[in-house]
Amino acid sequence: MLQEMVPELHPLRYKDLPFIGFPMNQILQTINMITPKTPPSAFLWNTLEFLEPSALTRIREQYQVPIFTVGPLHKIIPTPSTSFLDEDTNCITWLDKQAPKSVVYVSLGSLANTDEKTSTEMAWGLANSNQPFIWVVRPGSVRGFEWIEFLPEGLAVEMKVRGLIVKWAPQKEVLAHFAVGGFWSHCGWNSTLESAFEGIPMLCQPFKLDQKVTCRYLCHEWKMGVEIVVERGEIEGVIRRVLVGKEGEEMKQRALEIQEKVKVALSYGGSSYNSLKEFVEYILSQ
Repeated sequence: MLQEMVPELHPLRYKDLPFIGFPMNQILQTINMITPKTPPSAFLWNTLEFLEPSALTRIREQYQVPIFTVGPLHKIIPTPSTSFLDEDTNCITWLDKQAPKSVVYVSLGSLANTDEKTSTEMAWGLANSNQPFIWVVRPGSVRGFEWIEFLPEGLAVEMKVRGLIVKWAPQKEVLAHFAVGGFWSHCGWNSTLESAFEGIPMLCQPFKLDQKVTCRYLCHEWKMGVEIVVERGEIEGVIRRVLVGKEGEEMKQRALEIQEKVKVALSYGGSSYNSLKEFVEYILSQ
């Protein structure tokens, strides 16, 4: 049943729904928290018209108020890092020494936690792929460990030969680097938009809520992503498919097409440019 399509919510399957597996009382509390208590006079969305046109159409029909699609905000309003963790900028110097589009960048965001088994499978998959990598492991993100003490000694040595493990990275700079050919992500919306702007295919490991929806769109609709099964053999195969396989070439081409559309949307006369201008005019008119 979980693989079946949800009526009127194409392309989502039941397994992609944000609250699947949550207790009913928690679902109702969350919905109540995020539902506007008064009718909104307008919506401001960090998205692009071409990425999710059917959803935007449904929202416009339901609410009958102006909707301004001004994404990606990280390019319209550049800001310094908002993370409390220090960015390891040495990884950029390491990237400078790598071949173009050869590196997989792994970062599961600022909130997700994993267990020892999952993280060890990730490590073996990265090592066995024989592809260079940058792996962001936040301190305390592997339950029961301060940092990377979960790695068996031999595996830790092998990983140092093949790649780089850091506590945090300057993600926008990393994704913009010529050496990065794939982004293994939790499919958070900000990370997804950053990857789309740079034309980087994504390896998708969603954890909860909207991440599962975004993963489905990346893999099924936008065709610039592939979902990861966290098992070392599967991980090894997916990394190779994305970085050096024929399927990866197709994904890279699709990601570059999306990148071009994003840049057009941001440029003079593009949908995001116009929407931001209309939003300013709307605010001034109130």
